[in-house]
Amino acid sequence: MKKLFVVCALALFGTAFGQGDSTAVTRPADTLKPRPVAARVAGLADVAEVAFSATDSARMRDHELAARYDSLWMGELRQAAERFPEMYEEVRLAALENAPDSIPSFDTEEFKDRLERLNQKTPFNIVYSTSLESVVKTFLTRKRDLMERMLTASQFYFPMFEEALDRHDLPLEIKYLAIVESALNPKARSRVGATGLWQFMYSTGRMYDLDVSSYVDERNDPIESTEAAAQYLKRLHGIFGDWDLALAAYNSGPGNVNKAIRRSGGYTNYWNLRNFLPRETAGYVPAFFAAMYIFEYAAEHGLGFTPAERPYFETDTVWVRATLTFDQIARVTGVDKEEIAMLNPAFKLGIIPKIDGKNYVLRLPRRAIGTFVANEEAVYALAREELKKKENALPQLVEAEDRIRYRVRSGDYLGKIAERYGVGISQIKRWNGLRSNDLRIGQRLTIYPRKPVTTPKAQASGSGAEVAGNTGEGPRVHVVREGDSLWTISRKYPGISIENLREWNGIRGNNLQPGTRLKLCNCSS
Repeated sequence: MKKLFVVCALALFGTAFGQGDSTAVTRPADTLKPRPVAARVAGLADVAEVAFSATDSARMRDHELAARYDSLWMGELRQAAERFPEMYEEVRLAALENAPDSIPSFDTEEFKDRLERLNQKTPFNIVYSTSLESVVKTFLTRKRDLMERMLTASQFYFPMFEEALDRHDLPLEIKYLAIVESALNPKARSRVGATGLWQFMYSTGRMYDLDVSSYVDERNDPIESTEAAAQYLKRLHGIFGDWDLALAAYNSGPGNVNKAIRRSGGYTNYWNLRNFLPRETAGYVPAFFAAMYIFEYAAEHGLGFTPAERPYFETDTVWVRATLTFDQIARVTGVDKEEIAMLNPAFKLGIIPKIDGKNYVLRLPRRAIGTFVANEEAVYALAREELKKKENALPQLVEAEDRIRYRVRSGDYLGKIAERYGVGISQIKRWNGLRSNDLRIGQRLTIYPRKPVTTPKAQASGSGAEVAGNTGEGPRVHVVREGDSLWTISRKYPGISIENLREWNGIRGNNLQPGTRLKLCNCSS
C-alpha cells in the first residue's frame, strides 16, 4: 500500500534515504486534519488568493540554495523533455548503424582491456566483438551529444534504479538498460506500444500490476515501473540462469530466446545464439554493453555533462480523495502545471481520478505539500464547483479491460475510426505510437472507446474490432429501414464491421430490403 512519505526524489521521484523507516510516515494524508483557512469560509473566489499567499510564505521558508537547485534541474529536465522523442529513436537505432571506420584516440587494444575489467566485476558475459566496438564508436561520434545528455539525466534516475535493483538483489549495472530502452524518458512510447522508462507492453505491465486506463498509465510512473522491471528481470533470470539471456528475453520475449536455443542446436550462450534472434535483439545486448562502457569510461573519452550539485528533488506525496485536475492543483499550490505533469507522468490527461477501489497519490515539491494539505478542503470544493459548471467536461473513465483491438480494413482512415469510437485522432496515434496518419490494411490498433462497445467478446473473431472488454449487452437485431446500408448500420453499432454483418447474416452483395432483420451478433437468433 502506498504511504505518505517524505523523500529525496531521484529523477524527480526517487526513493527515501536514511536509516530504517525514519523517513516514512504511515498515515495516509486524508487522516491529517488541515488547519482552518480563510478560503473555507470566504468562498471559492478567495481560494487562489489564499493559496498563493500560503505558497509565498512556504517559498520564503524554503532553503534558498535547495530551491535554486530544484529550479535549475527542472529547467534541465524541461529542455531534455523536448528532445526525448528524438533521443529515444537515436538510442534504439544506434546499435543497428554502421560506425565510422576510425575515430581519433580510439585504441582497440585498450578497449579490449577495459571490457575485460568490466567483465570481471559484473555477472554479465562481456566479451569483445566487432559489433560491440561498432556500437561504442557510434555512441562516441554520431551520438556523442546524446550520450552527454544521458549522463546529465542519469544523475536523477540511476540512484532510484540502484535502490530497487539492490532491494531485489539484482546487478546494479541493469540501470544502463533504461538508456537503451527509453533514453531515460518516463513517457517514451515505441511504435508497437511499449511504454515508459522500462518499455512495458500492455500485457506484461498488467502481469506486474501496472494499471492502465483512460486516465492513468502506471507504466509511465518511474517508481512503479522500476519495481515491475526489477521483478520481471528477476523472473527471467530465474528461467534462464544467465543475465545475457535474461536481457535478450526482456527485449524479445522468452519464447524467442527458447526458439533461438533450439535453432542453434542447444547453445545457451548469447553470443552463440545471436544470429538466431530477432534483428533488434541481436543488437540489443551489445547496445546495453556499449552504454555500460560509455558510462563507466565517460571521463576517459572526454564526455562532458552538467554535474548535479544536489542530484535530487525533495518531494512528498498525498492521497487524492476526489477527482482533481493539474490546473486546479496549480492554482492552489502555485506549482506550474508543467512541473506537476513532470512529477506525475502516470496521469495521461492532467487529471488525477478518484475511482472506487483505487487510490492515487499526488506528488509535489516538498515545499508545496504543506500548502496543499492546508487548503485541501478548499481545493476539493473548487473541483466540485467547477465540475458542476462543466457537467460532463471530464472524460468518461475507460478501464484497460474495455479496450478493443481494431484491424484496419480497406477504406479506413484515422478520422473515420476515431469518429466511430468517439475518440480523437491524436489519441489513437498516442495509444499506438503512430508518427503519421498512414494506415495499412491488416494493421492492428489499440483503442479505448468513449462510445459504448456492445459487441460481446465472442463476436470479435471476424474482421474489424476485436473486443477485449464488454461494456454491456446491446441490441441483437437491427430492422433494415429505407436508406439503410451495411455501412450506415455498422456505424450505428461500434465494434461491428461490414464484414461481421455479412458473415452473421449470409449477405453477399450490398442490397438490403427494408424490413429485413439483421443479426448483430454471431448468435442463433
